[in-house]
Amino acid sequence: ASVWIVIFSYVGNYFWTHYFFTVLGASYTFPSWKMNDVPHTTFLLTHVVFLFYHVTSNMTLRRLRHSIASLPENIQLATEVAWILALSYFIAYLETLAISNFPYYDFVDRASMYKVGSLFYAIYFIVSFPMFLRIDEKPGDLWDLPRVAVDSLGAAMLVTIILDLWRIFLGPIVPLADAKQCIHPGLPWFAGSANVASQNQCA
Repeated sequence: ASVWIVIFSYVGNYFWTHYFFTVLGASYTFPSWKMNDVPHTTFLLTHVVFLFYHVTSNMTLRRLRHSIASLPENIQLATEVAWILALSYFIAYLETLAISNFPYYDFVDRASMYKVGSLFYAIYFIVSFPMFLRIDEKPGDLWDLPRVAVDSLGAAMLVTIILDLWRIFLGPIVPLADAKQCIHPGLPWFAGSANVASQNQCA
């Protein structure tokens, strides 16, 4: 379980933090050594909090499954999906609110970050909660480390795709300094190498 979270949280910090910069208008202002412009300390902190979130999710989902086991399968599925959506948004909103007084993490628009930004952040957990639950969940089906690593990377790739679709089709939630520029296809950290054809579409 820790290996799954290590991989997932590393991808989240190294890549997805840039979506917080380019889509949500967030920024880190405290001095720190950085990797891909992300402070090293956040890599360590994210592992701890993500592990807590996912263990909590597992506990609640197992409890939920036990309590609705007698219901029809389609009702069970709908209930579980609704719970994952609600829990994901609740955790994302709660974390955003909890760090609101941290002086070195700024937002362009805090109100938008709380409401819409939390939904963007919740995408992480909408994907990861049900996938993390699958680890060693079936009796006699123990996962080895390669399977855990591949599964975590698969979850991370799915989150990346969804986040980038948001960036391309919905765009930033706040007016950023570069928001008037054409939203190029591809990942935000590749924006500087956009091809000429894409640039011509901005005209």
